[in-house]
Amino acid sequence: KKMSRAQAESVIKNIIREIAQQCASRGQAVSETLVAFMVKAVVLDPTNDFSTDKTLTRDDVQKLIKLCVDKLMDTKSPSLDTIKMQVFFDMNYTARREFLEEHHRIMKSRLMPVMREITDSRARTRDELDSLYRKIVSAVLLQSGLGSPTDINVVREATAALQSVFPQSELGAFMQMPRKDKERHLQELTAIVSGIRLFNKDCGKGGEGIDDLPSFLNEGIPATTHSLDEEIGRVQETAAQYAALIESLAVKAQKPGADVGLSLELLRESLINCRQAEVFLKVLLSDVIRSADQVEQLMQQLQARLEQLQNTVQSKTAVPTAQVYPQFVHLSEIWSGFQDEMVLLSVLTNILNNLDAFSRVHRDLFKPDIVAPFLEEAGEVRSDQQRLEASSDPAERVNPADFRDREWLFPETTKNYSRLPVMYRGYCAWALVVFDRLLIPGNPSVGILHYRNNYFIFSSRKAAYEFANQPDEFITSVANTARRSPELIQILELHSQFAALTPHSQSRDAGKMIEKPVTKCDAQTETDTHFMDTNIVKSYEWNEWELRRKAIKLANLRTKVTHSQQTNLSNLRRDNVAQVYPPKDQETQTKRDGHTSVPKPSVFYAGLRGMGMSEPTDVDKLDLTVPVEQQVLGSNNGRPS
Repeated sequence: KKMSRAQAESVIKNIIREIAQQCASRGQAVSETLVAFMVKAVVLDPTNDFSTDKTLTRDDVQKLIKLCVDKLMDTKSPSLDTIKMQVFFDMNYTARREFLEEHHRIMKSRLMPVMREITDSRARTRDELDSLYRKIVSAVLLQSGLGSPTDINVVREATAALQSVFPQSELGAFMQMPRKDKERHLQELTAIVSGIRLFNKDCGKGGEGIDDLPSFLNEGIPATTHSLDEEIGRVQETAAQYAALIESLAVKAQKPGADVGLSLELLRESLINCRQAEVFLKVLLSDVIRSADQVEQLMQQLQARLEQLQNTVQSKTAVPTAQVYPQFVHLSEIWSGFQDEMVLLSVLTNILNNLDAFSRVHRDLFKPDIVAPFLEEAGEVRSDQQRLEASSDPAERVNPADFRDREWLFPETTKNYSRLPVMYRGYCAWALVVFDRLLIPGNPSVGILHYRNNYFIFSSRKAAYEFANQPDEFITSVANTARRSPELIQILELHSQFAALTPHSQSRDAGKMIEKPVTKCDAQTETDTHFMDTNIVKSYEWNEWELRRKAIKLANLRTKVTHSQQTNLSNLRRDNVAQVYPPKDQETQTKRDGHTSVPKPSVFYAGLRGMGMSEPTDVDKLDLTVPVEQQVLGSNNGRPS
């Protein structure tokens, strides 16, 4: 009979509880998270003959408990140290953004009782109002983190700053606000008061109880970075020695009757431990470097804001609140950034200090005086960088023509070559199988094999060719190796194949898109001169005389006024259109032609020649004009009348 999900979970919890109790009775305290991981790992190991398809019998449960307890009590196992390291890192490390969000949420939840006490207050008497005001001062100090609310000098300074912004006489109006408005108002007061105190500290007039966070960070970040660099270098050096010993002793162990002198199994587990520590240390180093960049930006913003505040105030007795309050709020936000970086650096340093405890077993097993003779016999110990340089020779490059049905990617043909999600965290897949869990980095210069939507990288040409000829066999062998050594599942990023053992920090990224290769190619395109009409400036004019004419027109318009009026009857009147016949030329004719005639004047002067010398001249004027009637008549008869 198949048990229900609730019954199965109850059985698993009982098994975990029983294993933890037995380990505690033997003097070894283990967490339930570690026990749960070990239970899954033991069930997953094919050598233990557990099947996930059938229900566990009572004997199976007892066998499972015994195997888990034995593994957890093995104090000389580098493999157990690696598993403990993975569980510790998964439980304590959080990505930067998620950590800061969680930190702010926790701080807000801790301050919630204090805030609720203020927002729910129903103070009426003077003593109650004084007590409420003191609570507001304490809430401002707790929320800002600038000094202790039990320090009398800090409280006095904060009270003076708060009174300049929110005098006690305004408590009545504050009490009338809704709860949400009260909380928002308290946050604004906290930011303004914090900005005032920080500005006073910069001016040398206050800042009681405020730590110099920029100085602490400028000292702590380089020290942590130096410690991480040294630890990474030491781990890489140890890993290079273990890799050289495994390669040398593995060849020697193939000879019949050969005594290698050292345990190859412990060497492989120690190498895995070093590689896992290296991965975690690089994660911490990346966060510290990012924190250093953030602190540098915050320092620049802090200096700029303080200078602007100095220019705004300049020993003035009164400054408009609209000018300084936003600057005080921004100054408080900058300081909150310093506080976040301080908390983050403290957590990263704490994780760094605790990681060293998970590497002591292999250091005790393989002390320098023990491995020195074997290293001399192995010859040159090559670091990861030396291995990459040796395999970067053009002769080590894969020739795609040697494979018909294999797709090879190279830097010059793939645009996003360095961002491809290579399998096994960039370790050589061939070395993992041939040398049994040998973790050495692959070289991208050799070529990346694209096989079944996965990308494989190799340490040499020989490794690439052998893997490409039998990829399925190698992939299956790596999976079987991970079942025997469950600590490889996380370090090789085999979470899709072993979802049951996927840590929480890795499962959060399961929904991310996998980047596909973008191969390079030559391409050409042609566009119109103005493919967007909005880019054409229709008012543009190249002729300077036309520009002059427009300028004169605009200048004349400056002195003109436009008048308009509207009557009641013309409101909302529309335009009407009428059609008429076009005009044409016309002529008229009279019945007869008519004319008139006037008399023609005719005058004769007689005696103009004179009467001789003896007599005076006498001139006579004679009018010979014919009247009109006689002229008409004469013309009709043909003769004069």
